[in-house]
Amino acid sequence: MPSEFDAVIIGAGHNSLACAVHLAARGWSVGVFEQSREPGGAVRTGEYTLPGFRHDWAAMNLSLFAGSPFFKAYGDALAGRGLEFVPVDKPFASAFPDEKWLGVSTDAEATLARIKALSPRDAETWQAMAKAFPGEAAHIFALLGSPMRTRAISSFFWRLWRDRRMGGALDMARFLAMSPRAWLEETFESPHLRATLGAWGMHLDFAPDIAGGALFPYLEAMAGQAFGMVIGKGGADAIIGAMLAELEARGATVQCGARVARVLHRDGKATGIELADGSKVTARRAVIANIAPGALAGLTGGTGHAGFERKMAAFRHAPGTMMIHLAMDGLPDWAAGDALKSFAYVHLAPSLDQMARTYAQAQAGLLPDEPVIVVGQPTVFDPSRAPDGKHVLWMQLRMVPGAIRGDAAGQIGATDWESAAEPMAERALDILERYAPGARAKILGQRIVSPAGLEAENPNLVGGDQICGSHHLSQHFLFRPARGYSDGATPIAGLHLTGAAVWPGAGTGAGPGFLLAQKLAGK
Repeated sequence: MPSEFDAVIIGAGHNSLACAVHLAARGWSVGVFEQSREPGGAVRTGEYTLPGFRHDWAAMNLSLFAGSPFFKAYGDALAGRGLEFVPVDKPFASAFPDEKWLGVSTDAEATLARIKALSPRDAETWQAMAKAFPGEAAHIFALLGSPMRTRAISSFFWRLWRDRRMGGALDMARFLAMSPRAWLEETFESPHLRATLGAWGMHLDFAPDIAGGALFPYLEAMAGQAFGMVIGKGGADAIIGAMLAELEARGATVQCGARVARVLHRDGKATGIELADGSKVTARRAVIANIAPGALAGLTGGTGHAGFERKMAAFRHAPGTMMIHLAMDGLPDWAAGDALKSFAYVHLAPSLDQMARTYAQAQAGLLPDEPVIVVGQPTVFDPSRAPDGKHVLWMQLRMVPGAIRGDAAGQIGATDWESAAEPMAERALDILERYAPGARAKILGQRIVSPAGLEAENPNLVGGDQICGSHHLSQHFLFRPARGYSDGATPIAGLHLTGAAVWPGAGTGAGPGFLLAQKLAGK
């Protein structure tokens, strides 16, 4: 293995690999070093329960990747390396305790009919929103895909003012600052529709009353109807395998089981890394660290910039996530109707109030009495993930505390995840059983992954925080991970941060890695 590269990258998550692909395509020699035994970070797939059952470890939805600027640039190459997506025409639904349900699909008329059955007025509102979405999306995606500099913000609002004048620009600014509840209650009257969309905020640390969270339920709702969803053929790791193959073809090196002990720097400039076995690797042009901000000081031994180090230490993480992987003899028999068997995600989040309570409990260190549960049914669309006639369920509990102080229900006495994981999983399965009687009897095998387990596998998921940092307004846009450093820069020349902690943040879109690579390579 070479001991010198143009760019040395710490961590082999999807942002790292996207960054490496672009740099390698621009002629850079690249070495990627991953401490885990396998690459991918939170985008991994494996037989975690029984042979033949392939489960996505954390990320399942690859829509952001498929729609990303990175994929636009390298999609053909990755397809040639074996990447195949599976289209999902029924991306998400919610089931409710009154045995009603609501789902969004690419069949606009069917979605509209379901909403109309709940509220004719909401159906009219939905139809108008869907009609306006292409114009709104052009502005929103331009913002989310831009390097986060003051000039970019100014350009965004100038274009918005040019197209919509002052009133329209102010309306957009107001919307971007709204909480999910404020927007949903202002826009829709059906509590079922509000809850169906509000559940998406919980995927990204936006409980119903958190300012700045309205954008995500809106985008997921409109994009879900307009484009559906995509998942990876055989698993989410389809994107990882394709990027690894592309890197191999371009002469890059990816080494797993290689823990980086420290970043080497001299006279204010990064010069390489030292691995845990004592070997050193030189970086001629850049060291790129795909790590949580709080870990940077431990790798550098100090940047010489106390203000920067305080900001990195103060970086706030979202509450934790718990995963339950189930090998199933069959899909759940949903009490609300068999139609729910045809959706990729079924949210069990009955009201905005319940979501707000769950979030507050998790933030207080309490095991929620009724966690928000996302039930993924990927084998509906990709039967290759399980033996014939069998299925996998991907259950995600959002939110749970990373560090346990107590139990909101007063039933679980354990305050460590090693002891609390199983009873908490039983609570979640009890909820599933209420919505789908008989589901437990169909379980052939299970794997519980607590927040502590997620962090043990991937230190970037601090306290089980799957999005590597809260996206609240004080830590988003220009402030991700901190003001002045949203492009991944650090006070040490040639040392850069990437990953979900850097703008544009979490998700499978590979934006942080691709934007950094473009900056370093001069586009």
